[in-house]
Amino acid sequence: MAAVIEAVGPCRMTMRRGRYAALVRAIVGQQVSTAAARAIYERVRSAGGGYVTAERLADLKDPDLRSCGLSRQKISYVRDLTERIGDGRLRLDRMAALDDEAAVQALCEVRGVGKWTAEIFLMFVLARPDVLPIGDLGVRQGFMRVYGLRKEPSAGRMHAIAQPWRPYRSVGSWYLWRALETQWD
Repeated sequence: MAAVIEAVGPCRMTMRRGRYAALVRAIVGQQVSTAAARAIYERVRSAGGGYVTAERLADLKDPDLRSCGLSRQKISYVRDLTERIGDGRLRLDRMAALDDEAAVQALCEVRGVGKWTAEIFLMFVLARPDVLPIGDLGVRQGFMRVYGLRKEPSAGRMHAIAQPWRPYRSVGSWYLWRALETQWD
């Protein structure tokens, strides 16, 4: 890992603002390329008058969202998120007060939001320093490359390898992602 850190340089994790918008962006990005996700999200933002807020998306009709490129399933996910924000079942303004486990649990109650999405939210929106998203393909492949593993490591092995990184496993994860796009060995 030291060689990766030396090659990549200081950690430059970019925090995302707009908690609701970050979750919508995560839903939009599921199972599509980065370029497609970016284009669809920008169309959703434009349909919302330049903003992705629960109030603005609640005002949009399903055909409006379909014309942005959202599937029926993703529209149902965005609707569930928006309804939970509107009726107070999900209070994104209170997420920072929850511990990691409770925040993940609250977020996973939203249809279309799984553990991976919740952990990425913790890392890049709430700036939690000690998240290890073992369900992330890039993290698993990063472990393989950095530690010379022939096959994807088990959850237990990843936790064991990352134990010395505590309480900064989010930073370690960021370096694993960078290891896949950087020549360091």
